[in-house]
Amino acid sequence: MEEKKVLLSVRDLDVKFKVRGRTLTAIRGISLDIYENESIAIVGESGSGKSVFTKTFAGMLDSNGFIDNGSIIFNDDELADTVVKLNGTARSLMDKCKRKLDEYARLELGAATYREILNLESEKNEKCGLSGEERQALEEELRELKQERADTFNRKQTLDPSKEKDQIREAARLIKEYDAKIKDLGRKGERMARERKQAVAGDAEYMRRYNERSAQLHAQYEQEIKGEVPQAVLRRNEVLAKEIYLSVGRYGLKKRLQLTNQLLKALKKAMQLGVDLDDDGQRSAVFDNVAFRVRYLDETPEQLHGTCILNLANVKYAKDWTKIRGRRIATVFQDPMTSLNPIITIGKQITSIILKHQECTEAEARRRALELMHKVGIPNAAARFDDYPFQYSGGMRQRIVIAIALSCQPKILICDEPTTALDVTIQAQILQLIKDLQKEFNYTIVFITHDLGVVANIADRVAVLYAGQVIELGTVREVFYDPRHPYTWALLSSLPQLAQKNTKLYSITGTPPSLYNQIVGDAFAPRNPYCLEIDTLAEPPMFQVSDTHFAKTWLLDPRAPKIEKPEGIRDIHEKLMAAFNI
Repeated sequence: MEEKKVLLSVRDLDVKFKVRGRTLTAIRGISLDIYENESIAIVGESGSGKSVFTKTFAGMLDSNGFIDNGSIIFNDDELADTVVKLNGTARSLMDKCKRKLDEYARLELGAATYREILNLESEKNEKCGLSGEERQALEEELRELKQERADTFNRKQTLDPSKEKDQIREAARLIKEYDAKIKDLGRKGERMARERKQAVAGDAEYMRRYNERSAQLHAQYEQEIKGEVPQAVLRRNEVLAKEIYLSVGRYGLKKRLQLTNQLLKALKKAMQLGVDLDDDGQRSAVFDNVAFRVRYLDETPEQLHGTCILNLANVKYAKDWTKIRGRRIATVFQDPMTSLNPIITIGKQITSIILKHQECTEAEARRRALELMHKVGIPNAAARFDDYPFQYSGGMRQRIVIAIALSCQPKILICDEPTTALDVTIQAQILQLIKDLQKEFNYTIVFITHDLGVVANIADRVAVLYAGQVIELGTVREVFYDPRHPYTWALLSSLPQLAQKNTKLYSITGTPPSLYNQIVGDAFAPRNPYCLEIDTLAEPPMFQVSDTHFAKTWLLDPRAPKIEKPEGIRDIHEKLMAAFNI
């Protein structure tokens, strides 16, 4: 795996959803590298976060979902390569940026003093307001009240007005009480803050010391920012001005000017705070708040050339997603009819995608569409080109969805349980088709499934998800033959193919934890028959088993008792060979 290029690098990803006034954390700190031309399976029970995780790659989160933390770096050289033309308007804008940056650079000379000023003001504000503990206690009480109100409101919505009037009246009364308590709590916080502010204002000695120190620091700061900016900083600003234009050059004039002003404002703030803009990572972080940073490489009299750092967690504009979704990252969903328009012919649906993302004529798009239909196994493609989706069988519709997904030759093909709705014979054909086409098109497969039989046949590596976290990661051989996490043991034990005659089929007891609440310890602890005391107290780290195998369980801690995996999944090599035809 070391020799393979990392195509997608996910770090510390948190994804949340706003649901009925509450926040659900669907993905909790996932870090994962996905390599070029590999097949990686994402497995776990329903609700483990499999689909949500991969939807972040293509910008397909529901409207109430958002990435709260983390990065998703997409290392696509072709998409990252950026060229913008140098004309009079471009040069004028870069000159303006350079002048502004040179002006702001004086602020860097006094950055240390400016931070002292901010710290002094922060200390005063902290003294005037609530302490951290008091604020946290009020916020926790407020959160609980809002949660109870939301639960009561949701329960009220399920009641039958014709039969449960008393319960509806009682729920309405409780909601009114919660509203009053929430308002009272807000007033309590305001009253406490007001009393603290008055106490500080009345503390003459403190105010004297504060005013003296504040005046001293401001005078020192004003003197420092009158100094001369070093030549190295002026040269850096010249490159920064070019990077600003590279980063906004793909937009229309109005958006370009708007983003330029936002980037200048962000860079001014960074200089004021003393951010090290010579550090590549820190400079990218400043740009990421506004737009993708394009790193300057070289130029000619006609154009600027750079490379874009694609952090998919920070895509803010739809125009950027149109260059990524479909063209570089494509998805095949579980039900093909969710992807196909029932009133448009199959041929038209394929050619429209080709025409949108590739520069070609309609005749060329038709030729490519027919070629793709042939490659995915549609018999007599020319005759079926003008048929509608209802004229195709389920397996044939899924083949067409795969053809559409591959029409722009993406780097990543996300397969979201694409065989679940098909019968077993057709499942095998579709899986073989996806693997065969991978050799020709050289795409990376990210396969979402809860069927470990599918994993055995299609994947190179497996990431096991539970409660929004990767709890085990390794090659197929490692995860099947040497699993280390109790949840992976449970998944393998529940395979019907491994069940013995006249024995009860294994099932995992309990249910996954509520992702509305903060999870303490190991999320699998309440369902884990091998649970240790530490599992209920602290979240386990990710332990390394081998160069490619990792598991997030306290059982791998050297201090943990030695526990063997269940007897039913020991020595399962022969059973798997027979069951899945590996």
